Amino acid sequence: MNGEPRKRISERALSVWRIYGMIGLTVSFIVFAAIIVLIIVFDGPKWIIPMLIIILIGEGYFFIFFIPALRWRRWRYEVREQEIEIQKGLFVVKRTLIPMIRVQHVDSSQGPLLKKYRLASVTISTAATVHEIPALDEEEAEELRYSISRLARVADEDV
Repeated sequence: MNGEPRKRISERALSVWRIYGMIGLTVSFIVFAAIIVLIIVFDGPKWIIPMLIIILIGEGYFFIFFIPALRWRRWRYEVREQEIEIQKGLFVVKRTLIPMIRVQHVDSSQGPLLKKYRLASVTISTAATVHEIPALDEEEAEELRYSISRLARVADEDV
């Protein structure tokens, strides 16, 4: 038994995920503000307003601090000669083994936020599905992409 994968994604992923949380919170704020305005204009039940504010504060903590930290602690991966192991999840941890002989191609990608933080994601495609290792350092992502590609080629030649 190999135990859990040893490699982690970059700690800078926390910053990116927190920004995503802030974007989601901004959308919630706009929706809640519109609801509050409607309650005031149409003289609706005022007790809903403090409830919405409490929900918004809880959502902010949950999606800006709690979820990114937990997600980062759970995310691990390891590339071995015969397989790639990925571990992810928040409350339910999922571990996936991808045999090298099943790997068809490997991509790396960067959106604007990942680029700002010098991060990139690596996606591993098989015939059945696509697996992603998010938020790796740019250099590590490129190295990993070439490494998996090389190992997949070797595994393909051995068959």
